[in-house]
Amino acid sequence: MDEDTSYCEPTEVRPPAASAAGGPYAECVLCRKPTEYPESIRGITLCPVCEWQEAQRTACSG
Repeated sequence: MDEDTSYCEPTEVRPPAASAAGGPYAECVLCRKPTEYPESIRGITLCPVCEWQEAQRTACSG
């Protein structure tokens, strides 16, 4: 592990233009960045960073 990089800092990861399902990725409902989910998925979609932050909020809310 590189000493200059903190493992807690999120890094921007851009998925490819099309998902394995054959279509483009859905946008995150919070930050509008591409998610890991295809556009055809139903419900709220979050990018990996927002998903992690939401998990932190719910874990700490007791």
